[in-house]
Amino acid sequence: MPPIVNAQQITKAFGANPLFQNVSFTISDGDRIGLIGPNGSGKSTLLRILAGEVTADSGEVSFRKRTRLASVEQDSRFPPGATVRSAIESALDRSHVSGSERGARFAETLGRAGFEDLDAKAAELSGGWQKRLAIVEALVQHPDILLLDEPTNHLDLLGITWLEDLLAQASFASVIVSHDRYFLENVTTDMVELNRIYPDGSLRVRGNYSAFLEKKEEFLHAQSKRQEALENLVHGEIEWLRRGAKARTRKSKARISKAGELMGELADLNQRTRSTTAQIDFSATDRKTKRLIELQNLTCTMGSRSLFDGLNFILTAGMRVGLVGPNGSGKTTLLRLLQGDLSATSGEIRRADWLRIVYFDQTRTLDPDVTLRRALAPDGDSVVYRDRVIHVAGWAARFLFTGEQLSQPVGRLSGGERARVLIAQLMLQPADILLLDEPTNDLDIPTLEILEESLIDFPGSLVLVTHDRYMLDRLSTIVLGLNGKGGADTFADYGQWEAWQTQRSKSADNTNNGGSRASSDSKSSASTKKKLSYLEAREYATIERRVEEAEQRVQAKREELEDPANATDAAHLVKAQFELDQAQQALDALYTRWAELEKKSS
Repeated sequence: MPPIVNAQQITKAFGANPLFQNVSFTISDGDRIGLIGPNGSGKSTLLRILAGEVTADSGEVSFRKRTRLASVEQDSRFPPGATVRSAIESALDRSHVSGSERGARFAETLGRAGFEDLDAKAAELSGGWQKRLAIVEALVQHPDILLLDEPTNHLDLLGITWLEDLLAQASFASVIVSHDRYFLENVTTDMVELNRIYPDGSLRVRGNYSAFLEKKEEFLHAQSKRQEALENLVHGEIEWLRRGAKARTRKSKARISKAGELMGELADLNQRTRSTTAQIDFSATDRKTKRLIELQNLTCTMGSRSLFDGLNFILTAGMRVGLVGPNGSGKTTLLRLLQGDLSATSGEIRRADWLRIVYFDQTRTLDPDVTLRRALAPDGDSVVYRDRVIHVAGWAARFLFTGEQLSQPVGRLSGGERARVLIAQLMLQPADILLLDEPTNDLDIPTLEILEESLIDFPGSLVLVTHDRYMLDRLSTIVLGLNGKGGADTFADYGQWEAWQTQRSKSADNTNNGGSRASSDSKSSASTKKKLSYLEAREYATIERRVEEAEQRVQAKREELEDPANATDAAHLVKAQFELDQAQQALDALYTRWAELEKKSS
């Protein structure tokens, strides 16, 4: 069967700057394609070209006959006064569904999405439920292809799990722009990266995110070898030309022509592989106080609903708290209580004297009319960072902005670029505590990795709200979970909280069904068994090689110990025996870890 979509040699530019050039790919039945790339590489624009909202400058996009396509944009938008019910009915009208099929689609799709109040105003829903509604709008149209642009933004962790399960069971194809690495790991069948480092403008790999990383590493290694070989060849040709090569013979002319081709290829490689990364590094104070914030019997209610009741928690120096819970459970409210922007219904919040708190608000916006220069340096043409004066052009360059962009209004920046401006503003404020509310929204994966490394090195305390499970696993030393019904508890990591949520859900199901599901307990247990996390999958992919290397080290140390030449050197023998014991312990630990990962993956 022919592919659903066949895109060939697609090129798009805005002004003189090309987003991508000559990109080709296909979408076939059942494909779940993860689309990634640096900010500004054209991911969202490519989705809009596929959706027919934007026209490519050149190239062709052809569709299989009668293809139905639906898309979900980054920001959910609904007509004024729209309710959950009217939004879905409007989507059904657009897909020309009538009669009994209309009712069946309505009930089936909304039932899976978990909406209870169909007359709730769409604009009054939380960001996560608005995102669910936008996804449901697309689903009721029964698309052959679903285009999703950052679908996990604003979804809570339970919402992301819902979407993962939905896509895994779907019969339609999908193209998903996302920076959520766990989500890509769990959902995708193919990965495509838009990036100028590739000769064709993109790299496509069959498999999930882990498989993509391995193939990308292989490609970049081979490209690096080719670049090194080209540099040597070009150097040799330049030396030959400098010796005064005569272009009188046909052979000499051919060699000069070949030298020109090699130089052109090398110049192209150098241009494509020249890359920069944002320099993110947060400033901490020199505070020595151990207890920073203490919550005593803290209670907060919104209307008739209790967000948390009797919460006791101590935030100490160096603690890294991952704050998790469903949408509407009070995560942002708790951050604002810690910041001092809100007052609790009852209880007490004790803060250390002269405490410096820096808060990254997920809803914080920039004035679209302010220039990038003023957004980065509001008080002049320089900033003071760690007691050093830095010119605004140099400060902008740290966040991948060019000098030409300084006069550009902030409103013309991409979402990822605006996020980098907010992080730049954040970095100028020394802090004892960083309160971060969804800092990953709109950031590309390379910038995310730089942000993670900076937060790992940040010596102060951290309270982090994020839907990025990979970031939670890397940064959190403790997880504070809110259940959305007034309860709160602490956990060692995100995986422990997730297991607790699963157990609570199973207990509730058994209670609601009077224990009638006992016969299916074994099946349910198998289906909820925790799979390998992204980090564990990466570890599992390399552990066999590391075991082999550890075995070789043990063998080398054993041979060194048994070498007759060392038989009379007592000090050397003691050292060799110690090193052998250390190598053997490391090997045994790897064997144990291998068995653990094997068991989890089976």
